[in-house]
Amino acid sequence: MACNKMGSVIAVSNQKGGVGKSTTVVNLASVFGAKGSKVLIIDFDPQGNTTTSLGIAKKSIRNTIYDVLLGDCLLQEAVVASAFRGVSVVPTTQDLASASVELLSMQNRAMRLRSCIADAADFYDYIFIDCPPTLDMLTINALVAANSVIIPIQCEFLSLEGLVELHQTINRVKETWNSELEVEGILFTMCVSRYKLTEQIIKEVRKHFPNETFNTVIPRNVAVSEAPSFGEPVIYYEKKSKGAKAYEELAKEITKRRKKKAKENVSRETFGGKE
Repeated sequence: MACNKMGSVIAVSNQKGGVGKSTTVVNLASVFGAKGSKVLIIDFDPQGNTTTSLGIAKKSIRNTIYDVLLGDCLLQEAVVASAFRGVSVVPTTQDLASASVELLSMQNRAMRLRSCIADAADFYDYIFIDCPPTLDMLTINALVAANSVIIPIQCEFLSLEGLVELHQTINRVKETWNSELEVEGILFTMCVSRYKLTEQIIKEVRKHFPNETFNTVIPRNVAVSEAPSFGEPVIYYEKKSKGAKAYEELAKEITKRRKKKAKENVSRETFGGKE
């Protein structure tokens, strides 16, 4: 059983690097935060791109998610408030890279992150986990802790192979540790609409995963690429850019999907009660 209230913990994962995981976490979280939600980001990628993209200087970090995992501090002792409305982060450094190996010798090794964030459920509307570009023990921990997964992919042929592999991993996690884990959606990132391949890949993915693929597509956009170097989400760096508008649309789509699903669940429960 998942550790948090339904749908509050979202892992952003793809074992392929450079597909926009950190970019999606930072920008989607900032949109929800700007609209009044209380959001926590867990930077679970040793590269620490999410930490940097939020303007947090790594030299100033006192505690990280690595310290939390190893039990050296509590989650709340590692939370850092960002400069952006509603968004806090549990930062990371390269130290986290060794955790994947260290976890192997621990009891309940797949459950460590889930246990660490369990008490945070009541304090945040959303908890986003930025996963590493691997399918190692860190990613397993993130999927076990999550209620759902956003899968960012580029419009490239090889992305299809990675998508199938990640789906297999998600199914294994569901069978073994977390039966409530669902795919929040497959997200196309860094898309160039004029490329014929882009259209072909989107069509192919939507054919095989019609209910999971987001309608929103994130375009390749200069503002989205530049914003991290200024330590800002794109809605603060250049609000009128195509990238900022795309992430705002994605947040709306997620909210709409969730409301629809909640209504369907209520209808099912009501119908079941009459049986």
